[in-house]
Amino acid sequence: MLKLNEISKTFNPGTPNEKKALDHLNLDVRPGDFITIIGSNGAGKSTLFNAICGAFIADEGQVLLDGQDVTFQPEHQRSRCIGHLFQDPMRGTAPNMTIEENLAVAYLRTSRHKNAFLSRITKADKELFREKLSMLDMGLEDRMRQPVGLLSGGQRQALTLLMATLVPPKVLLLDEHTAALDPGTAEKVLTLTQKIVKEQNLTCLMITHNMKQALELGNRTLMMDRGRIILDVRDEERSGLTVNDLLEKFSVGAGRAMNNDRILLSTEQ
Repeated sequence: MLKLNEISKTFNPGTPNEKKALDHLNLDVRPGDFITIIGSNGAGKSTLFNAICGAFIADEGQVLLDGQDVTFQPEHQRSRCIGHLFQDPMRGTAPNMTIEENLAVAYLRTSRHKNAFLSRITKADKELFREKLSMLDMGLEDRMRQPVGLLSGGQRQALTLLMATLVPPKVLLLDEHTAALDPGTAEKVLTLTQKIVKEQNLTCLMITHNMKQALELGNRTLMMDRGRIILDVRDEERSGLTVNDLLEKFSVGAGRAMNNDRILLSTEQ
């Protein structure tokens, strides 16, 4: 479904602030994979997502999506088949537009028909929106005419998740999408995420700082360090691992111990 060949990206090259964010990274994602990604700050996790969704053109390498070379395809074109959620709940929605209008934009933009964005939503589309909103169990189906700016962070993130999967994407990217929410709301959004990914059989990559989540969710776990993937475990091989095993494997792959307080604290939760 997704293949990255020798992807490299350096920011501020030739300056004192030069930073090699991705270093000849290779990744092969199978259809239906649910991959959790973990690594310290600056490991290249978000940069990897930006390379996939087209936020920049990689310095080197190739990006293939469902067999098509999208290396030089701009972000707005890739967004028709790549869903992307961010840590900040304020991103991904237009606050001055209503819930219905936000869903309409997402629905028409991601439709496979080339002229879909010039179309209008129908009564049947609005009923679909209401049905999907009711699945969130947040009462948003009765607030479709209200501006999104009136919603809480958790409600906006749940809405963004719905918008990203209203038309099932080929790949769903989740960049710590529950990290800014309170624990109760985060758990609700995460449960909703698992339900949607399973029901739609989506190919999903999720960045997390929680090492327990990294082992419990999905079928495959990656660890990144300095723009490289230093560990890739899946299925039965992953099922027998513990958090301490992950820490040990990080030390072996990175050549040093994990020193990220946020990640280390998550091991005690």
